[in-house]
Amino acid sequence: MRSPRRCSRNGCPRQAVATLTYVYNESTAVVGPLAAFAEPHTYDLCEPHARSLTAPRGWDVVRHEGEFEPPPPTTDDLVALAEAVREAARPVTPRPPEDDQTAYPSPHTGRRGHLRVIPPNH
Repeated sequence: MRSPRRCSRNGCPRQAVATLTYVYNESTAVVGPLAAFAEPHTYDLCEPHARSLTAPRGWDVVRHEGEFEPPPPTTDDLVALAEAVREAARPVTPRPPEDDQTAYPSPHTGRRGHLRVIPPNH
């Protein structure tokens, strides 16, 4: 499942609800609702940063007048969540013993994936 987009401001952990775009040839900063996809040369902002944004001297700020709301979950998010639940609920099938486990018959020796647990020498 995709994680929600975060504010682009350094150190800000809040969820993004607006997108900032600079229109350089018109010396304008545009703050609008969160774009459907993150685009290069745009910045995602949380509500406090979207409301308090200031532009350089001589620039105009065009700001969305309505409420900034987080985007609703998409069907992709819901499908990913359903797949994750199905995967977690799937029963684990026992693995057949591997040949190299017989080389270490000690009951204290275990094997997980490519790592081997060997007990310390007494």
